[in-house]
Amino acid sequence: MLSNTRILVADDHGIVRMGLVQIIKQLRPHANLSEVEDYKSLSSLISREKFDLAILDVNMPNGTLQQAIDFIKLKQPDLKILIFSSQDEHVYGLRYLKMGADGFLNKHSTKDEIDQALYAMLEKGKFISEGIKDSIVSSSLNKDQQASPLESLSNRELEVASKLVEGLPLKELSNRLNLHSSTISTYKNRVFEKLKIQSIPDLVEVLKMYA
Repeated sequence: MLSNTRILVADDHGIVRMGLVQIIKQLRPHANLSEVEDYKSLSSLISREKFDLAILDVNMPNGTLQQAIDFIKLKQPDLKILIFSSQDEHVYGLRYLKMGADGFLNKHSTKDEIDQALYAMLEKGKFISEGIKDSIVSSSLNKDQQASPLESLSNRELEVASKLVEGLPLKELSNRLNLHSSTISTYKNRVFEKLKIQSIPDLVEVLKMYA
């Protein structure tokens, strides 16, 4: 591994960000690491400095993931993007790859799994876990069959739906997703309408069946 490898870690949760940075320092002691906590700082740093790998959380203040990916592709087309999220890779992994990311890693991954992801991203430019591979195969095999109703949801709508079933208070949900409570209510109504459901228990059943 070259000593001038530049890695950017973007996560608005300080403990998570610092923890990941410490693990990367142990795994890649000669790499140069930078940290940011929101999309605005991410864009500013991407505009000033070159990086080999950007590790991004999906929910940060001052922007959206899609905006960040598009900006990175515009400013640094060769910069590899690894999504680092606690979301279910079977539901979100393939979606983020379609958005332009080069890999997806769950925040519950072990140190060895993080090491594998770093190696794959820096040496091969891609990281696809076995779970995402299974999703790709399943998607391909079922393309001529009835589509999952979850396909009708936007990335943000699916994200809100996944949080709604956790039973979080609206205020906490608002903080986690960086959305106003009224906006979350709007997304909730859209999800219910698209999935033709009436309640959270209905939503739980749909996610169990198709996620």
